[in-house]
Amino acid sequence: MRRLLLLVTCAATSGCFTTGYLFQAAGGQFELLHLARPLSQVKEDPAVPPRIRALLAKVPAIKRFGLLNGLTPTGNYGRYADLRRPAAVWVVQGCKSLSFEPRRWDFPIVGTVPYLGFFDEAAARRFAKDLSLEEPDLDVTVRTAAAYSTLGWFKDPVLSTMIPEGPEAFGELANVILHESVHATVYVPSQSAFNESLASFVADELTWLLVVGRGGLQSDEAKAWLAGEERSARFVRELRQAYEDLDALYRSARTDDEKRALKEARLTALQQTLGLRRRFNNADLAGSRTYDTGRPAFERLRRACGGLPKLLEAIRSLKETDFASPQQPQFDDVVDALAARACRG
Repeated sequence: MRRLLLLVTCAATSGCFTTGYLFQAAGGQFELLHLARPLSQVKEDPAVPPRIRALLAKVPAIKRFGLLNGLTPTGNYGRYADLRRPAAVWVVQGCKSLSFEPRRWDFPIVGTVPYLGFFDEAAARRFAKDLSLEEPDLDVTVRTAAAYSTLGWFKDPVLSTMIPEGPEAFGELANVILHESVHATVYVPSQSAFNESLASFVADELTWLLVVGRGGLQSDEAKAWLAGEERSARFVRELRQAYEDLDALYRSARTDDEKRALKEARLTALQQTLGLRRRFNNADLAGSRTYDTGRPAFERLRRACGGLPKLLEAIRSLKETDFASPQQPQFDDVVDALAARACRG
C-alpha cells in the first residue's frame, strides 16, 4: 500500500494531474484489492457460479504456459475480484481534431501515456466533458477496459470483467492474462504503442497455441477463438483504413472546412460499415493504433530470434534511447535493428 502512496505523492508534486484524479485512482485501486480473494477460496465457494470456478481453476496453467514461453514469473493472478460492473476502468483519450496528434499526460516511472483510467464511469465522462470544453480542438472519447497492469506495484488479481460469456471465455481470459504478463516482463517508458502492440502480438500468439493445444483445431474453444480473431481482424482493418484515409486528408492542402466535412463523411461511412452504435472520432482511431502497430516487424524479430522466448529476451535489452522520440508511433526500424544485433549472431 505504501508504494501507491509514494506514487501518488510523486505524481502530485509533478504537477501533471489534479488531486481529484489521483485520489480516485488510489481509491479505486484500494477497493479492487479489498474485493480480491485467493483463487483457492473462490474455487470452493458455492455462491460463485460453477463456470467461473472452472475457468479460475485454469489460471495457474495459463501462467505456467506463459513462463515456459519467456514471460517473467510474478505473484499476479493468484486472487479473484468480482467487480459487479461491466468494466475494470473507463479510459479517456483525446486527439487533435484535424491531425492524429494524441493528448498526452505524464506519469512518474512509466513516462508519458496517451490515456487516463477512471474506476468510475461518471467520473470518466465528467473529465472527458471538461477536457472537451478546456481544449475545444480535441476529439475526446471514453472507452472501457477489461483489465490493466500495475507494472509490479501490486499483485494484480483476475477480474470478473476479464471473463466474457460464451465458449470464447477461456481464450479471452488467457489472452488478457498473457497480455498483462508481457507488460510485467518488459516495459519501455513513454512508448505506449510499442508496449501495447508487443503485448498484443505475444499474447495473441501464445493464446492460439494454448487454445489449440488444449482441445485441437476442432474444439469449441478453438473455433470460438478463431471466429473472434477473424471479427477483430476485420474491425481492425476497417479502423486502419479509416485512419490512413483521414491521415492523408489532414496532411492535404484542403481547407479546414473541407477537411471537417470530408472527415464527417468518412466517419459516418465507418460507423455504417461496422454497425457501430456511435460515431468514432480521431481519439478512437488513434487509440486503436496503440494496440495494432508493428506486427510484421515483430514477426521478423521472432523468426530472427527463433521463437518468442528469445524475442522477449532481446526486447529486454531495449532502452529509451533506442527510440527517436517519446511515444513513437512507428518503430519497425527499432525492432529490425534489434533483430540484427541481438538475434543474428
